[in-house]
Amino acid sequence: MSTPRRPTPQRITAGLTDAPDDVDVLVIGLGITGAGVALDAVTRGLSVLAVDAHDLAFGTSRWSSKLVHGGLRYLASGQLGVAHESAVERGILMQVTAPHLTRPLPMMVPLQSSVSRLQSMVTGAGLRAGDGLRRIARTDAETLPRPRRLSATEALRMAPGLRTPGLRGGLLSWDGQLEDDARLVITVARTAASYGAHIRTRARVLTATGTGVDLRDELTGRTRTVTARAVVNATGVWAGELVEEVRLRPSRGTHLVLRAASVPGLQVAVFAPVPGSTHRFVLVVPHPDGTVQVGLTDEPAEGEVPDVPEPTEPEIGFLLDVVSAVFARPLHRDDVVGAFAGLRPLLDTSADDGGGATADLSRRHAVLTSRTGVVTVVGGKLTTYRQMAQDAVDAALAHAGLVAGECRTRRLPLLGAADRRSLALLEQPARLVRRYGTDAELVRQRAREVTGLGDHELLAPIADGVPVTLAELVFGVCEEGAVDVADLLDRRTRVGLVPADRVRCVPAAQRALALVAGTSVP
Repeated sequence: MSTPRRPTPQRITAGLTDAPDDVDVLVIGLGITGAGVALDAVTRGLSVLAVDAHDLAFGTSRWSSKLVHGGLRYLASGQLGVAHESAVERGILMQVTAPHLTRPLPMMVPLQSSVSRLQSMVTGAGLRAGDGLRRIARTDAETLPRPRRLSATEALRMAPGLRTPGLRGGLLSWDGQLEDDARLVITVARTAASYGAHIRTRARVLTATGTGVDLRDELTGRTRTVTARAVVNATGVWAGELVEEVRLRPSRGTHLVLRAASVPGLQVAVFAPVPGSTHRFVLVVPHPDGTVQVGLTDEPAEGEVPDVPEPTEPEIGFLLDVVSAVFARPLHRDDVVGAFAGLRPLLDTSADDGGGATADLSRRHAVLTSRTGVVTVVGGKLTTYRQMAQDAVDAALAHAGLVAGECRTRRLPLLGAADRRSLALLEQPARLVRRYGTDAELVRQRAREVTGLGDHELLAPIADGVPVTLAELVFGVCEEGAVDVADLLDRRTRVGLVPADRVRCVPAAQRALALVAGTSVP
């Protein structure tokens, strides 16, 4: 399939200055689904304006496990359609659209005394079924190797901190890992902008119908109306605030952030079984930035939806207890250097307005059209964002009677994408390649042009133990629409996942903003 011709590229900006007054498709929300809708629509030849009241990846999209799931969990719970869709979309992400932002992640179930031989057999069968999904999805074994049994020696080599009494080996499988969930959102949005979509943050929707919206520029306070042939609501857990027919039952998923020293030598993600459950696990996942993330919970989230959800102490304690059961050194509260929670926008399909655990609700996404013609897409998962976006655009076009080209995103690489062999040959800093792919040189070039500084200063860590560079911060302001310290530290980079590190990096973020503005930091 040929690559669509790029219209005049747009720059991601904040506010509504110079935004169009009339478009084919207006997208509300710039999490992963909204950014995906913008990319899908613009590459079909439609004019697009996508807005968010806050920033790119402000909501649930940045609070994920940072995994590209192949659907094993959904297979275990009988959601076969969701499992198959997840496996297919994982393959597309890892092999076509974003190999630069994903990598194969080895994952191990330790076979300790708490895991019976029957449980071991059932789990092994599940892993083989998951590998069957991989083959059906046509993801090659070089990208995701086949599962296998490990000896106790091999298990300890990959996870030296495991409890050794009763350890008889492990079950090894593979899934996808994201470099960073917010980085994926930003890259999708940049790609949409490169094809001509107008991407605007700090633009709040006050009212919406299927033919337009009333907007407020959050920087100036000015309001304006934008007309559109189709309007797509991709605001996730806030979807019901715009469209009253949408009823959601959000669930909260909490993660912990540890220093790598708390689980020394960990080379593989470890499944820690949840007591009393046959297919629930807590995952302990190492990250290249020197942290380990532990998650996650699945708890009903009642009441008003907050801008930034907060983990609860009982959830933190639960995660620590489950993980401590499989490692020789128990984890304590002071091992936790950060914690975050995200709200899953699960569609409430119950007739009695409640009842049942949120863990039992389907993770399948839904596309709904309101009485006024707003198309809402809810549910689903980060891994399947591309299919969600395609379905939402299809529904919007059908409702509006718009004629457009076919969906192209299944074969459309994101900015910076290349195959892994090509990425490995790039003579660029490894961190920049992991986060920007072939655009790593562009990050350096733009930072040099804007600041006049050399690589020695631009590529040095901005604080001890924090691998983020000044070049990344400058690029975030110049090319990715960041307007303040929070944009830079909490979303363009993820320094904010560790609050103590964030405090130390505020001066570097302020400096980047000042350098781009051409001023000096006081």
